[in-house]
Amino acid sequence: MDERDIRLLKAISDLETGSPEQLHEETGIPVSTIHYRLNNLREAGVIKNDLYDIDLEKVGLGVTVVVEILTDYSGSHHDFKEKILDVEGVTQAYFTMGETDFIVVAHLSGREMVERLITDFETIDEVDRTNSTFVISSLRDSARVLQNYELETLLDELLDD
Repeated sequence: MDERDIRLLKAISDLETGSPEQLHEETGIPVSTIHYRLNNLREAGVIKNDLYDIDLEKVGLGVTVVVEILTDYSGSHHDFKEKILDVEGVTQAYFTMGETDFIVVAHLSGREMVERLITDFETIDEVDRTNSTFVISSLRDSARVLQNYELETLLDELLDD
């Protein structure tokens, strides 16, 4: 990636849009160049999709639960991960180091769904125990990671030499 790509990705993240016209206003990069670069970034897999963000609270999935999963399994975590990913409601899952083997995040509608989620984990033979944390309020929940960086930091760290 070059400087224009990084500036473009930062603008997409900050503006929360892929509109070439709005990106042009933010970056000064010509609209035709933006179209070309967006296509190249999609082909390279850097831009994965054109999702619409959904307000989970308004949809009815405003309860966020973070679950630590401690397991006793043999073999690779790759052999076990599908059992965790198959639990309905899991939106993020991480294999971790330390006492906790996996951390999952779920967005649910209420107490009944939380209970079902924990029960689903407890029925997996390899799960020794879970530790659940109910999120009271979200301080930052962004899929747009680049928003959390200054442009200069991104240029210093990501620019191809």
